[in-house]
Amino acid sequence: MARPNGVLPLLLVFAFCLSSSADTVYDVVSLGASPLGQTDSAEAVRKAWTAACDSSTPTIIRVPTGRFFISSVEMQGPCKNVSVTFQIEGTLVAPTTYADNDDWIKFDHVDGVSLMGGTIDGQGEALWDCKSKGLSCPLGSRSLVFLNSRNVIISGLTSVNSKFFHIAIDASESVLVQNVKISAPVYSHNTDGIHVQGSRDVKIIKAQIGTGDDCISIGPGTSNLWVEQVSCGPGHGISIGSLGNDLQEEGVQNVTVTMTVFNGTQNGLRIKTWGGASDGFVKGVVFEHATMLNVENPIIITQSYCPNRRRCSDQNSGVKITEVTYNDIKGSSATPVAVQFRCSPSSPCSGIGLENIKLTYENFPANAYCQNAYGSASGFVIPPSCL
Repeated sequence: MARPNGVLPLLLVFAFCLSSSADTVYDVVSLGASPLGQTDSAEAVRKAWTAACDSSTPTIIRVPTGRFFISSVEMQGPCKNVSVTFQIEGTLVAPTTYADNDDWIKFDHVDGVSLMGGTIDGQGEALWDCKSKGLSCPLGSRSLVFLNSRNVIISGLTSVNSKFFHIAIDASESVLVQNVKISAPVYSHNTDGIHVQGSRDVKIIKAQIGTGDDCISIGPGTSNLWVEQVSCGPGHGISIGSLGNDLQEEGVQNVTVTMTVFNGTQNGLRIKTWGGASDGFVKGVVFEHATMLNVENPIIITQSYCPNRRRCSDQNSGVKITEVTYNDIKGSSATPVAVQFRCSPSSPCSGIGLENIKLTYENFPANAYCQNAYGSASGFVIPPSCL
C-alpha cells in the first residue's frame, strides 16, 4: 500500500507555524502560570487558549521550562484561528487524585492545532495501585485527547504515567502523530499509548511506546490509518480492537502497519473482537515489515474476547474479518504457537494472506493454529500455513 497523501504537506505547515516571525506569542507564565509545580496553572492556559482561539493570525502558546501543575483543561472550538501551536518546553503535571474519569488535557472541535515537544505527566501511580488491589476505582482520565478535530499535529511529545490512555484521537480527521515517546510501567492498567477511534486519515510515524496495555489500539470507525516505525515494548502490542462490543458498530478499514519492532510484548499484531452479535467489520489491513523479539503471540486474531465471561460467554462474534495481509514478519516467539487465527464459526475470517513469514520458538520453527480461517500463503512461510 502506498504512503497516504497528506504527510509532507502537514509537515511543511508544521514547520511554517514554528518558524514564522509574525506569530503572536502568549507565554503562560506572563498570564499567571507557575513553573514551580505547586499551584494550579490551568486558568493561565485557558486564558492563553481563549486569546489564541479568537486571534485572526497564527499564534503560539508557549509553556517555558519548569513544572506546571494543571488540574484539567479543555480547549474548546471552533475557533476563528486555524493556526495555533502549543510549544511545550517544560512539563505539565496532572493531579495524583482520581475521583472521576474526566479527560485531563482536551481539545474539542479544533482545526489547525499543533502540539510540539515537552512532557506531560499523568501521575497515574495511585490509580494503578487501586486497580491492582481490585478496589472500586474509576477507569481514569485520558491524558491528551483530540475530539471532533481536524488538521492536527502532535510532534516531539513525551507522555509518561497516564492514568488511562496516553493519547486519544476520537472522531477526528487529518491527524499526524510523529516522534513521540510514551512510557508507563508494565504493571500499569489500561495505559494504552495511542488510541484511535471513529477517525480517518491518521498517521502515526516514529514512536517509542512502552506501557501496561496496548502500544496502539484501534477502535471502531477507524479508516485510512497509517502506522510506521513504531517500537513497542513492554505492552500488549498493536491491536485492532476490541471490536463488536455493540450490535451496531462502525467497521475498521484501510489500515497499514509497517516497519515495527516488538520487544518482549504480550502480543505483536493483533485483531480482537468480543464474542457476540455485531455488524462490525475489519477489512483492508496490511501488517508488514515487523520484527518480533521474544513476543508471546506474534500474529494473533481472536474472536472470543470476553473478560470475566460476562454477557458474551459461549457466543459467536459477528464481526466480519476479511482482506488481512501479513508480509515480512520475522523474529522469535516466546510461546510454541506463533501464529493464531481463532475466528468465529458464524463469521469466519477470509482473505487472510501470509507472505515471507519466519517465526521461531527456541531456535526451532514455531507452530500455527487455525480455526475458521481461510486464505493463502506465498513465499517462505514458517511456521507452515494452516489456512
